[in-house]
Amino acid sequence: MDHIGVVGLSYRHANAEDVARFAIPKGEIEARLPALRAALAGAELVFLATCNRVEVIFATHDDSAAQDLRGAVFRVLRGRDPELGEANEALRAWTGEAAVEHVFLLACGLNSAQAGEHEITTQLRKAWDTARSVEVCGPTLNRLMSEALSMANRVRRLSAATRPPSLADLAVKKLLAHCEGRGEPIALLGVSPMTRRCGQSLHEAGLALLIVNRSADTAHEWAQSLGARSMSLDEFRVSPPAVNAVVLAAGAFEAILDAAALRAIARFATSSPLIIDFGLPPNVEPWAADAAGLKRIGMNELIEATSEQRLTELVRLAPVRAAIDERLARLRGELATRAIGRRLADLRDSFEGIAAAQMDELLAEELRDLPDEERQLLRRFAKTLARRLAHLPLAGIRAAAAHANADTVDAFFSAARLQRVPHGHDGNPGKENS
Repeated sequence: MDHIGVVGLSYRHANAEDVARFAIPKGEIEARLPALRAALAGAELVFLATCNRVEVIFATHDDSAAQDLRGAVFRVLRGRDPELGEANEALRAWTGEAAVEHVFLLACGLNSAQAGEHEITTQLRKAWDTARSVEVCGPTLNRLMSEALSMANRVRRLSAATRPPSLADLAVKKLLAHCEGRGEPIALLGVSPMTRRCGQSLHEAGLALLIVNRSADTAHEWAQSLGARSMSLDEFRVSPPAVNAVVLAAGAFEAILDAAALRAIARFATSSPLIIDFGLPPNVEPWAADAAGLKRIGMNELIEATSEQRLTELVRLAPVRAAIDERLARLRGELATRAIGRRLADLRDSFEGIAAAQMDELLAEELRDLPDEERQLLRRFAKTLARRLAHLPLAGIRAAAAHANADTVDAFFSAARLQRVPHGHDGNPGKENS
């Protein structure tokens, strides 16, 4: 696990605006991943960006121990060198087992603002698919992502009887409270997992909806399933109908409703509409909403409102935390064994070589008159005995490797000073014929 690392930031120590500064526009991610990989010295990587986090998951290309790469990640994502201490202040870093644990917690939703939510699993899978399509991922991260998503599927099974939490549910509560007794529709801008979940819940609650999207056909298709009206984004910007609220979750890297559009929304409404903005960066600039006299709830406010529910959800998900610890222990052992597999084989061969050399010396001197059949039996016996004697130290170092660091393992092999004895040895263990 030593060669796996993560650099990123999230709602846990940064606000939505800070997170947005490190995000890559959705349409540019594939083109920019090779440059990010080059900045990380050719490491395998997966880049994840959501409404409240940016994560760069990487694995060193030569199995060397992962380093703290906050400076390199800052430089690529911000397009400039960090000032003294700026990268360490803005970003967080995990290496080795801590990085693997972070990815597992992330995939299972335990690091989410709404603990246990499932949207992050889909987002992580898409990020992995993108990395593979651009060929910046490799066998180490493929294994890690597969393990993490398998763990996430286990979470889904554990919570199959309950509806997983989501920031969308919190938004729906605020919308229902705001729109009580009002007949105008709620406009949903963008066809995303967040707007779809909001739309389904609001539809079930009997509220009228208006689906708005850049593509009028996409908006119309979804609207039909909800018995709602639809219109294109351009039409809505210029001539919006009266609405009670606007929910935005578009993947744009700039505001999709400018000051003029917001003034039009306020002008045509019979009462002041509520704006709920899931965008990162914001789909509606806070200052523009204020200028139009509209109340806006953005990601910062939504995340802050989840703090009371988070502890309850984490308690409910305690079995998931235990399962993650179990999976980490098993993966630690598997990866450690794989990392030293060749050296273990060489050590076993050294035991066998020493035994074979000593037996050949014995057969050349004291037992030189033995017939060939008995000589072969003794050689096989020496090999079997060497393997049995080697089993204990090999099993011990295999178990220790899962808990010790790389330097400790290296020290063991250096101290052993056992080497393979090649064919044609001269009876002196560990020396090659010249």
